[in-house]
Amino acid sequence: MNNINDLSARLKWNMAWPLITTGCTALMNIAIYFVNVRAGVLLTIFVLLLTVVTVLFYFLRRSRLMRDLTAFAMEYMGVQKLLLEELNIPYAILDNRGEILWMNPAFRDTVGKHTGRKLKDVFPELKKKRVFPVYKPASYPVSYNNRHYRMDVHMMYSEAAELLANQSLESEATPVPAQNAELAGLKLVFACLHDETYRVEYEQELERKKNVVGLIYLDNYDELLQGVEEVRRSLLVALIDRRINKAILSVGGIVRKTEADKYFVVLHKEQLQKLTEAKFPLLNEAKAVNIGNDMAATLSIGMGLGGESLLENYEFARAAIDMALGRGGDQAVVKDGETVTFFGGKSEQTGKSTRVKARVKAHALEEIIGSRERIMIMGHRMMDIDAFGAAIGVFKIATVLDKEAHIIVNEIPPSVRPTVERFLNNPDYPEEILINETQAAELADENTLLVLVDVNRPGYAECPNLFEWIPSVVVIDHHRQMTDSVENAVLSYVEPYASSACEMVAEILQYIGGGIKLRPIEADAMYAGMMVDTNNFLNKTGVRTFEAAAFLRRNGADITRVRKLFRDNMEDTQAKARTISSAELFEDGFAISICPADGLESPTIISAQAANDLLNVVGVKAAIVLCEYQNLIYISARSIDEVNVQIIMERLGGGGHLSAAGAQLKNHTPEQAKELVKETIMKMKEKGEI
Repeated sequence: MNNINDLSARLKWNMAWPLITTGCTALMNIAIYFVNVRAGVLLTIFVLLLTVVTVLFYFLRRSRLMRDLTAFAMEYMGVQKLLLEELNIPYAILDNRGEILWMNPAFRDTVGKHTGRKLKDVFPELKKKRVFPVYKPASYPVSYNNRHYRMDVHMMYSEAAELLANQSLESEATPVPAQNAELAGLKLVFACLHDETYRVEYEQELERKKNVVGLIYLDNYDELLQGVEEVRRSLLVALIDRRINKAILSVGGIVRKTEADKYFVVLHKEQLQKLTEAKFPLLNEAKAVNIGNDMAATLSIGMGLGGESLLENYEFARAAIDMALGRGGDQAVVKDGETVTFFGGKSEQTGKSTRVKARVKAHALEEIIGSRERIMIMGHRMMDIDAFGAAIGVFKIATVLDKEAHIIVNEIPPSVRPTVERFLNNPDYPEEILINETQAAELADENTLLVLVDVNRPGYAECPNLFEWIPSVVVIDHHRQMTDSVENAVLSYVEPYASSACEMVAEILQYIGGGIKLRPIEADAMYAGMMVDTNNFLNKTGVRTFEAAAFLRRNGADITRVRKLFRDNMEDTQAKARTISSAELFEDGFAISICPADGLESPTIISAQAANDLLNVVGVKAAIVLCEYQNLIYISARSIDEVNVQIIMERLGGGGHLSAAGAQLKNHTPEQAKELVKETIMKMKEKGEI
């Protein structure tokens, strides 16, 4: 309305100009009389005639001019109204709550007659977004009847918008509810739809047709052939080749064999989706190949997509296959950019009898340590005896190679203290064999090597900040790799089939400089680490486990001394008994309990021991024990062979092995964490993952 008033004032001012001009001429006439009377008389006659003509023109032509302007305005409004109604772009007028007041025929043909309803009822996608009230122009993707649209909305604040709306609402095309008839002071919203169905479909088609690069490795090729007669080996390989080719060709991909145990795969993203929805049945199909072979064939699959080029997808595939192998094989890993998804990995990886890899890693480690001035060894937070024993083994290697070495420990856990105290104040070892994070930060430089033992995730290390100060990192671990494992390590030796980090270090020791002779207390520490992680050689033991144990016994490890290191006090024993007695049998085979942490020096150790003891109960397939310590909930999960507790703990942000795993939770009470564990188990059982 303000614009209309301004227009009216400008019209009146323009029409008043003849009168103003006549008045100015009269004033000039008066001035002429002072100059020349005769000229003044003549000009007076002219002014009188001009005044008569101007008055007649103003009053006679004014009404006709206003009629012409009004006719033009009405015709303009009619054209505007016609454009609104007949425009082929769907167009609607809403109130600021999103209720539809009026729509043109194109909008009505698109979504139906929805006057009086809110726009969010027409397009459910808008319910999840804060669209109304509208404060500024915006666009939203919406869909209706399998068609995709871009909806543009903007607000008209002026009263002229109300007049426009009133004109539009008089249309007979769409009846108006009585409650919307009065629009005085109403803020109106205009919405229009742009059909983008073809664009969306083309984008979806391009997304489905994106190329995926894959690598398939036969994990146990050498061991598999050793268990088959020589004349039948070619048949076994041919049957495995056939299964792999059939599985990839069935979804429309292509596969080529590059080496005896390696395959290269190319397929589209939609074809990969078929494999992921079926959870890579090829993993089980390969195991079904049996012509008398002693062990089943297992595959590792790595798929890469989401890169800017085929080369980048290939790099993703290589990273995925490395992760699958680092997690023990027999599984598929899909790396889509930064997102990593795991499939399979439910069976225990068969340990390899050959120690060729250990020998190669030992020589590489010897060269790396020899090129550095200082060696720092670090385990995980709440260091256990396996981490400390492995650290002692690496410390021995560094000292034999005449390098300065330190073991980083911020706080000595009570369960490890009896073993650690044997090395402190010992004349055979330097005073600074153990240092804390502050001391390590002062010593760290470019010539320092950081050796990470019994952990491969920086976030779980004793001092995560050291990775920023020390660029050269060596990883020696027996846990399955996760997406946040150490990147760009100068040497990574991760073997999930190994029983413990002490077993891996014991093998390495035998190849450093032709073999290293350990002191008895060093052998005791490493032997103790193997005993704890294998639960007295009951879990996850293989031929190489006992060979490593024999090496330590030959170097002076004494089972009696080691056993004395593991004795519990009365409080720990009673807490373990309460934990076992309060266990709840959940979902027919899962024993879940909470370990009381009050008064215990090492509640995490007690909870792990209680989980191991619960496995001795008939009907228990897996045991999960929780305890609260230092504002964190520690979860210990154990099983024998029926349940893969590692994939359960991965869902909770942890990891480990098929039969021994763990996790840590923040901002949870023990009871809340227990319910979370139950929900995770139920969801995984419903999906058939466990």
